Amino acid sequence: MKKRIPVLPLLILAFVLLATSSYIYSALHTLFPSNGIPHFFWVLTVAIFAGFGLAISRRHKNAEGKLLLYAAHALLILVVAELVTILFLIPGDLYSTIVSQPRSYNWTLFSAVIFVLTVLLFLYGMIIGKYRYTVKKVTLEFDDLPPLFDGFKIVQISDVHAGSFKNKTAVKRGISLINAQHADLFVFTGDLVNNKAEEIKPWIPEFSKIKAPYGQYSILGNHDYGDYISWPTPEEKTQNLQELKEAHRHLGFELLLDRHVAIKNQDEQLILGGVENWGVGFGERGDLAKTFQHVPEQAFKILLSHDPSHWETQVKKSYPIVHLTLSGHTHGMQFGLEAFGIKWSPVKYRYAHWAGLKEENGRKLYINRGFGFIGFSGRIGIWPEITVLELKRRNKK
Repeated sequence: MKKRIPVLPLLILAFVLLATSSYIYSALHTLFPSNGIPHFFWVLTVAIFAGFGLAISRRHKNAEGKLLLYAAHALLILVVAELVTILFLIPGDLYSTIVSQPRSYNWTLFSAVIFVLTVLLFLYGMIIGKYRYTVKKVTLEFDDLPPLFDGFKIVQISDVHAGSFKNKTAVKRGISLINAQHADLFVFTGDLVNNKAEEIKPWIPEFSKIKAPYGQYSILGNHDYGDYISWPTPEEKTQNLQELKEAHRHLGFELLLDRHVAIKNQDEQLILGGVENWGVGFGERGDLAKTFQHVPEQAFKILLSHDPSHWETQVKKSYPIVHLTLSGHTHGMQFGLEAFGIKWSPVKYRYAHWAGLKEENGRKLYINRGFGFIGFSGRIGIWPEITVLELKRRNKK
C-alpha cells in the first residue's frame, strides 16, 4: 500500500532549511562577493532537499530504502553543518552590530572553516568511525565473588544490527579483536538485526567464529522482535522470530530468554541469567522472577538485559540481589564526545546513564555502546565497543 507523503513535516523542514541556508548564503556572500560560490551553495541546498523529497515520495517503490538513506544523510549533514556554523556566526555578527562595523571577514572565514570541518567529521564517521572498534577494559570488584572466579573475564558486545553492515573486511577485523581478548565467557546483549532474521544470515560464518571456553550466551533486543516494520500476516512475523532464534543457534550463541544457566568452575559457580527484552517504551516482555527461579539467594548472579531502563526500574530494586547487569540499546546515540574528561551525548536526555559503568547499593550496571549502527550510518565520538569485564574478589581487611 502506498504511504502518504508527510507534507506538514516536509514544509516545516523546508522553512528551517530556508532560514538557515539564507544566513549561510549571506556569510558566503561576504567571503565571495563576486563569484558563483554562494549561488552554487543554493543550488546544492535545493538539490539535496529535492532529492530528499523525491526519496520520501518514492519510498514505497524502493524496498531497500537506499535512495532515502542517501538523501536523508546528505540532508542531515547539511542541516547540522549549517546549525553548527550559525552558532559561530551569530556572536561575530552581534559584535559587529553593537560596534556598528561591517561583518568581520576573518570571523566569517573562521565560521566557514567550521562548516567544512563539520562536513568532514560526518564523512569520517560514516566511512571510518562506524567500524572503529574500541576495546574497553573494566575491572569490577565484589565482596562475595566465588574465589575460583577471581580474574574471570567476560567479553560483551551488543547491538550488532547486522542489516546495516556493508564492509565485511572491517567487521571481520572487529570479530578478530573480540577473539583476541581471550575471554572466559562471551555474552551478546541483544539487537542482532534491524528488523528481519535474513539480515544476519550472510554474517553467520563470521560471527560463529566467536568462541570462549565457558560458552557464548545471548539475549534478544527490541529490534529482534520485528516490531518496527509491517508484516503481511502475524504468522510471518512469528516465523521471522523463530528464524532469528535459529540463527543464534547457528552462531553458537545459547539464548537465555527468561532463564538462567550455571557457569561452573569445579565446585563453585556463577549464575548467568537473561531476559526477554524489557524496556520503558520498547516492550516490557522480560520476567525477572522467572529468570532466577529456584536460584539460591546467596548465589552470585549476572543478568543480561538489553535495555538499561530495566535495571533502573526493576533490577536494582530486586531481591535477592543481582550483582551485575549487562545492557546495551542506547548506542550512545552514535554521536557525542568522550574525551578530556567530558562525557556527553544527546542520548543523555533520554537515559540519565547511557554508557559505561554505574553502581548503586553494591549493584552494578554496565552499558555497552554497541558493535553496530542503525539510523545514522556512522559514529562520531562514540565508537563501536568491545567490552572486557574482569571480575575481581575484593580483599577484605
